[in-house]
Amino acid sequence: MLIVYNTCPDKESAEKIAIRLIKNKVAACVNIIKIEKSVYEWKGKICQEPEYLLVIKTKDKNYKRLESEIKKIHPYSVPEIIAFKVERGSKEYIDWVNR
Repeated sequence: MLIVYNTCPDKESAEKIAIRLIKNKVAACVNIIKIEKSVYEWKGKICQEPEYLLVIKTKDKNYKRLESEIKKIHPYSVPEIIAFKVERGSKEYIDWVNR
């Protein structure tokens, strides 16, 4: 099982990506969390913007498709897509994600 992070500039794009991932069966669950402010450097400029964080639960074998689906519709030219392997967790929940 993987947890994948993806940030979006607005609620609409976050919801659009979350729905697409669930509809296309590449994710079991997506949480959308409002971030007050992200601070980063982009093209030599310090940016401070609100963002939305997607916390995506998926099967390891779905990662490539999930990344591809996000990139197809994400408004950023370089979207944050970071995956973490789940080492431990409730057997029932992990089984549900991996169904």
